[in-house]
Amino acid sequence: MTHVGFIGLGSQGAPMARRIIESGHPVTLWARRPATLVPFEGTPAKVAASPAELAAASDIVCVCVVDDADVEEVVLGERGVLAGLRRGGVIAVHSTIHPDTCRRLEARAAAQDVQVVDAPVSGGAPAATEGRLLVMVGGESGTVRYCRPVFESFGDPVVHLGPLGSGQVAKLLNNVLMTANLATAADTLALGRELGVDPRALAEAVGHGSGASYALGRIAGHGGSLEAMAPYAGRLLRKDVRLLAQLTGAAGEGGGTVLAAADAALEEMDHPR
Repeated sequence: MTHVGFIGLGSQGAPMARRIIESGHPVTLWARRPATLVPFEGTPAKVAASPAELAAASDIVCVCVVDDADVEEVVLGERGVLAGLRRGGVIAVHSTIHPDTCRRLEARAAAQDVQVVDAPVSGGAPAATEGRLLVMVGGESGTVRYCRPVFESFGDPVVHLGPLGSGQVAKLLNNVLMTANLATAADTLALGRELGVDPRALAEAVGHGSGASYALGRIAGHGGSLEAMAPYAGRLLRKDVRLLAQLTGAAGEGGGTVLAAADAALEEMDHPR
């Protein structure tokens, strides 16, 4: 079976890696924080001393770190993935980053006959654990086909959206829409309170109606408050909204109402009314 390297064993990456291991693929792990490797003791997974060593043992290297700088560090660093990955290997970027970062990685990787796909995911740790993450993939169709059995170990559905960078665009649009929906859901619950309806009861009722949404469920789970969500999601959502704003600006578009609503949600997280 395909040998897989996995870098980034955080709250979402760890269950993804475990699903790959449980699917029977030989897996090698590397982590900057040794504590994140402890849960994998007793599994068949091997541990590498560096990203380069991990890559040397892998056909596909999955990268699931936080941001652009982290991805570039583990891939392009002196002891990074490209320093060890064989010709014909694949780097799969599961982090949510700027599409141009993926394209820069592709340009560097192509010189070594290494392929890059972007495959950001949505659904969080519970979906990863259950193997039902949404995987949004951009890249050459043959390379995506080669990676699909690995992605399907933790993802359902796995959607190929087009050339490299398409997965990142889809993920950013998904997260900006969700952020905008958070603002709408919070405003709706606040309006209900003003009209004499308990927000918890309203959220339960609407959650079974045509106005139901993932964002409404998240807001309800945090007591109807965007402020309460800030410590859990604020930093990552702010990063993704900023990245999409950069993309729309470069394309000569303003982003319309969805970016305005997402900005309003982030403002409410920082400065609650």
